[in-house]
Amino acid sequence: MARNIIYLVNPISGTKGKTSLKELIARRTQEKGIAYEIMPTNAEGDYAFLLAILHQQPVTDIVVCGGDGTVSAVMAALQGASTRVGVIPMGSGNGLAFAAGIPRDPEKALDIIFAGKASAIDGFLINGHYSCMLCGIGFDAAVAHEFARQPKRGLQTYARVTLSNYFRSRAYPFEVALPGAVTASFRTDAFFIDVANGNQFGNNFTIAPKASLSDGLLDIVIVKKTSRFSFLLSTVRQVLGGYGIQSDAAKPTKRNVLYFRCAELVIKNPAAAPLHIDGDPAATAEEFRISIVPSAIQLIQP
Repeated sequence: MARNIIYLVNPISGTKGKTSLKELIARRTQEKGIAYEIMPTNAEGDYAFLLAILHQQPVTDIVVCGGDGTVSAVMAALQGASTRVGVIPMGSGNGLAFAAGIPRDPEKALDIIFAGKASAIDGFLINGHYSCMLCGIGFDAAVAHEFARQPKRGLQTYARVTLSNYFRSRAYPFEVALPGAVTASFRTDAFFIDVANGNQFGNNFTIAPKASLSDGLLDIVIVKKTSRFSFLLSTVRQVLGGYGIQSDAAKPTKRNVLYFRCAELVIKNPAAAPLHIDGDPAATAEEFRISIVPSAIQLIQP
């Protein structure tokens, strides 16, 4: 089947100009002799219209030119479809692209798209909302909410907002339940809980270093209440891969970081700690029901 690509270009994500990207896409795709169309992304993040297009046209690939939030919204609409999804990373973090080994350079990202090698990756649901990469409850969500309000995006802004929130950080009470043959649950006060399908926040900042996009499991990282200095040191140690995965998450431990895997879990959030989904601020809840969606998307990757 001849390839037919739809490129979705986000006009506001990241810090780079998009006119030259559209010109690059047109030139390179025409050189390959591939049918294509360039469309704008949806400001409301609703991509249900893509399903109607797929029923009417023989589209083989949908390529998202944007950040993790746009990628996640498109994948939410396409989960379970046979259409392949490509990514040209143009966001502030680009966590999914980096986890999959897709380079930031648009020329190199296009090379991967034209090679057309795709394989299935997982997603997950949090209270019915789709996530392709990572959701966070607590500290990193507070950062995401404040970052979204900034007039200027980019890594420098994100670093400034993160530092500001670090000095204001606090722990939240949580109760975590792991459904299974024998349900295990535990309570903990923590600065944040991250539920990761991929290994990072973005910009190669790997909060769950051993996570895989296609293993059918979620990596859970909980940084427990401690001093702010210990919070920083423990998080850095986690990023560097210093903490191994625990086989029994509910077993008492003196570690400042809990790191374990599961296919589903429930997190009770009585203090209304904030939430982000794939880097975008989201409405919090008193309880989060989270479960893996195996082989949700066919991702074009190296």
